[in-house]
Amino acid sequence: MSEDSSARTKNMVLRLDPSLAERVQAVAEVEGRSVSDVVREAIAALVEQRRGDERFQRLLEENLARHERTLTLFRDGAP
Repeated sequence: MSEDSSARTKNMVLRLDPSLAERVQAVAEVEGRSVSDVVREAIAALVEQRRGDERFQRLLEENLARHERTLTLFRDGAP
């Protein structure tokens, strides 16, 4: 990874069940890829799937409304 591309990434700690970790490792080995690359691909696919998921979008809207109410409480200093 070049210095330029590493500046655009974020390190994260991921804890996996040992059997899932073994399966991810197996996928990476069979495909000749790094575990990080396989996990990045899986996460990107999940995030893209959620973009078209109506239930997720509804939950996102509900969370946004709740956070807007909280922000208003803090800004206004209301009890």
